[in-house]
Amino acid sequence: MKDLVRSVEQGVSHRRRVDITRPKVWLKNELSRVGLAEFLCTYVMMVLGLGCVAQVVTGQGAFGHYISINIGFGLAVAMGVHIGGNVSGAHMNGAVSFTMCVFGRLAWKRLPLYIFAQLFGSFLGAVTVYAVYYEAVNDYCGGNLTVTGAKATAGIFATYPAPYLSLMGGFVDQVIGTAMLLLCLMALSDQKNKPAVGSSEPLTVGLVVVLIGMSLGSNSGYAINPTRDIAPRVFTAIAGWGLDVFRSGNGWWWVPLVAPPIGGVLGAGLYKAFVELHHPPISGQQENSIPLKKGENICTNV
Repeated sequence: MKDLVRSVEQGVSHRRRVDITRPKVWLKNELSRVGLAEFLCTYVMMVLGLGCVAQVVTGQGAFGHYISINIGFGLAVAMGVHIGGNVSGAHMNGAVSFTMCVFGRLAWKRLPLYIFAQLFGSFLGAVTVYAVYYEAVNDYCGGNLTVTGAKATAGIFATYPAPYLSLMGGFVDQVIGTAMLLLCLMALSDQKNKPAVGSSEPLTVGLVVVLIGMSLGSNSGYAINPTRDIAPRVFTAIAGWGLDVFRSGNGWWWVPLVAPPIGGVLGAGLYKAFVELHHPPISGQQENSIPLKKGENICTNV
């Protein structure tokens, strides 16, 4: 009996110690937690991804090449999924969030929160990379901030089409690239197929981004993400590149803003129509898949 009483007292004492040492300040509001997580994972992804581009461009090949950007952005996405995956879903991509709303896996009322967090994170990510590489950029271009030409530097922050690419060709490029992204993400999260397992999810999502960059990236830099592209573009317009960031490429700026959401819905719809809807029922399993929503790790962007 004494041992039992002693155990109870120790348990109570332990709980008291836990209560005493518990942090006194934390966010109880779910929307606040979701917004902060989505902002932070987007910010980290953009700093690391744009940093890879800045290093390659200003280093003039001494510190990496195109493959470095592909791998760097893929790993940046993987780190973003680790940071926000179980809180916000770590979309980091307006096309992903929009697609999840279309398919009923994210409430429409939450879309503005996700878009704002992604825009804010992308903008501050561009500011951070500009601050870190300010001297390198100016040394590379001689202080002449240009959008096109041999020493153009605007492409560090936002995407621009190759000289041969038309607006229609670029639109198709962005639709297909984003469709491949969402199609693969839907497959990776399909619990009745071959989903990414446990801790492998972030790396697998990052590898999808690497693959898209290596196969569909040369035409226009594979933005496949409207919030990733427009926020840094606005920053460069403010920081000294001027309105040429919107004029260049025959007014290219709207293509990575409009085409990715269309491609996202197309890619996710293709997977659902060709694969997910045709799974045989599994006893005791209510959900066919748990893709890209709050509480799950798999989400992405570039």
